[in-house]
Amino acid sequence: MAKNFTTEQSLVKKVWNMATVLAGVGVGFTDYITQLTYLLFLKMDEENVELFDEESAIPDGCTWNSLRELDGMDLLDHYEEILKRLSQEEGLIGTIYTKAVNKIEQPVYLKKVITMIDEEDWLGMDVDVKGAIYEGILEKNGQDKKSGAGQYFTPRPLIKAMVDCIRPKIGETVCDPACGTGGFLLAAYDFMKPQSQDKTKRDFLRDKALHGSDNTPLVVTLASMNLYLHGVGTERSPIVCEDSLEKESAINPDVILANPPFGTRAAGSVEINRPDFYIDTKNNQLNFLQHMMLMLRQGGRAAVVLPDNVLFEGSGEPIRRRLLTDFNLHTILRLPTGIFYANGVKANVLFFTKGEPTKDTWYYDYRTDVKHTLATNPMQRHHLDDFVACYNADDLAARKETFDAETNPNGRWRKYDAKELLERDKTSLDITWIRQGNDIEDITLAELMADIKEKSDNIASAVSKLEELFAKLNIKED
Repeated sequence: MAKNFTTEQSLVKKVWNMATVLAGVGVGFTDYITQLTYLLFLKMDEENVELFDEESAIPDGCTWNSLRELDGMDLLDHYEEILKRLSQEEGLIGTIYTKAVNKIEQPVYLKKVITMIDEEDWLGMDVDVKGAIYEGILEKNGQDKKSGAGQYFTPRPLIKAMVDCIRPKIGETVCDPACGTGGFLLAAYDFMKPQSQDKTKRDFLRDKALHGSDNTPLVVTLASMNLYLHGVGTERSPIVCEDSLEKESAINPDVILANPPFGTRAAGSVEINRPDFYIDTKNNQLNFLQHMMLMLRQGGRAAVVLPDNVLFEGSGEPIRRRLLTDFNLHTILRLPTGIFYANGVKANVLFFTKGEPTKDTWYYDYRTDVKHTLATNPMQRHHLDDFVACYNADDLAARKETFDAETNPNGRWRKYDAKELLERDKTSLDITWIRQGNDIEDITLAELMADIKEKSDNIASAVSKLEELFAKLNIKED
């Protein structure tokens, strides 16, 4: 049994250094983290047996000890057999190892990862430390543009601000139907956990309160492990591998927190046929929005990140009208670019309650003349302090505008009467009132270069996709 206790920062560095080594031999960061997850679960299962005399959850022949002593092709073959067997298990194990395959094909490097994991006493670490280490690794992976993992990662300061506004209560159910690596569910769990010491409520919170789904096996593995390391879903993973949009939800949660995937529906996905939907559309975000509107229980609350097109696209007008007449769409937070790992994303957070019509919709413009970049000025939680204060979760009826047409025309907090919104062309909710160019701070050379690089990467990506399309269509350049 390993006896080495390592600090959180040094362990993250150690794990990430290994990622760099493996990247040099063709193992991508995301593939590495997935294999790390598979192996780490085996190691902690062994520690659970040795430290606490618990019965192993892993089938005979698939344990950590069976890997530790092997080398070369024997190690590789045995590891691949373990993954195959565990992917067929039920419960938490089957979820962690959903469609598991080996991506470290050179035995010497697989042995290096096993040795690195074996040097640590993982169960000896505080649950918050283990969770923070894993979350830190996921975040670093999200920042790596080559991995493509950024699409699964919502900025944690934004998640925390949304949870601070929506305020889930212990005893309530919380759902994210496009959960990525589980950030919203964990933030909700952290918010609810201190609310009660009652064992029944704590058990419900840990095992039954949270529900998430994602249609990417890799992401389901990462999310399940992320929650497991935080002490959530130790018997049954709250995450399931499924396409949320294919059918009506089996649950009606009290709270929905989500950032559904932007862009078009993935090629090869099952055609959506939902008679319960308000409209038939190919727009992925509009489909996720109406799915969440339908699944939310009466009186339930939602906070959802959605791109600008949801606010104005013509086909979405019936959904927007429904949001204003059958729901209380009480708040829209307009977000700046430069906060997501995908470049140039313009998004908003829609806050709504089901079962009562909207009287006023309050807008907070955190976009106009706001500049963030991931490299030099990343958004932090304190940047949203003013929004959270204006949101006034204690009493939405006591809100006060900071906008005033005469004294403060650039006030960021402004309300609009729902009747006025319903009369707008196509019921557009795309509203801006602050004139650009006010109070722009001096931009440093580093910030300018980072901004240029972001735009350059975006252009390069677009050109690459066009080249692929031309190649498929067999179009030759003149």
